[in-house]
Amino acid sequence: MEENTSSPNSLPTWIAQPPTYDPPTDRDGFITQSMLSVAGVLSQFRLDDGTAARFSPSAPVKLVVGLAIILLNSLSTNFVFTLVLLAGVLVRVALLPACMLRRVCGVTGAAAALAFVIMLPAILLGQTHSAVLIAGKTLVSVGTCMTIALSTPYHELTAGLRAFHVPSLFIFVLDLALKNIVRLGNVALEVLCALRLRSVGRNTEKTASMGGVSGVVLLKTKASAEETADAMACRGFSGDYRKPAAHTWRAVDAAWAAALVLIVVLFVICESVV
Repeated sequence: MEENTSSPNSLPTWIAQPPTYDPPTDRDGFITQSMLSVAGVLSQFRLDDGTAARFSPSAPVKLVVGLAIILLNSLSTNFVFTLVLLAGVLVRVALLPACMLRRVCGVTGAAAALAFVIMLPAILLGQTHSAVLIAGKTLVSVGTCMTIALSTPYHELTAGLRAFHVPSLFIFVLDLALKNIVRLGNVALEVLCALRLRSVGRNTEKTASMGGVSGVVLLKTKASAEETADAMACRGFSGDYRKPAAHTWRAVDAAWAAALVLIVVLFVICESVV
C-alpha cells in the first residue's frame, strides 16, 4: 500500500507485473480446415466472371452442345468414344486463357481423382477398366461444364435458358442461388475467422461452435432475402425473364453444330461396334 501511494506519478506495482495467465495450448486445425473448405467451394462458384473466349459460339448453341456431350458421354459404353470426347475437351480447354485454364484443370483433376478413389474397390476386384472409364467420363463431363461456365457471361447463360422456354421461376431460383452462395460463404468465412481469433485456451467442444456459425449464416440469409426482395420491388422486377431476340447464326455456331452432328454419328458407330 505504501508503494502505491509513495509517489503520485508512479504506477502501482501490480500493473507493471507481467500477466500470469498462461492458457493451455490448443489446436485449431478444425477451424482452419473448415475455413479452407469453405474458401475452396467459394472459389469454384464464382461464375459471374465468365467472359467469352475465342471460338465461342452463342449461349444457346453452347448449352445444346454441352448437354448433348454430357448425355452421350454418360450413355456410352465404349471407352474409345470417351477418349475421343476427352481429346476434344482438352483441345478446347487449351484454347482458354491461362486463368481459366488453371481453374478448369484444378476442378476437373480433383473430380476425376475423387471418382478414381471411389472406384478403388472395383480395381481390387479386378475391374480396372471400370475405374478408368468412370474417371475419364468425369473428366469429360466436368471439363465441359467448367468450360461453358467460364467462357460464357452469366447473363448470357440465363438468356440461353430462356431461349429454350425454361420456366422463369427455375431461372430465377438458379440465378439467386448462384449469386448469393458466394456472399453467404464469405459470411461463413468471416464468422469462422472471428471464432478463431477469439478462441483462447483449450476448447474441447469445437463442433458445437459450428451451430453458432450456421445460425449467423441463417440470419444473414434471411436479411439478404429481404433486401433482395425490396431491391427487386424498387426496380419493378416481376420475376419474368424476357426471351432474347431471334438467334442469328454465325459461322462459329454452324461449325459447332456440325461438330455435334459428327459426335452423334461417332456415338452411334461406337455403340454398334460394342
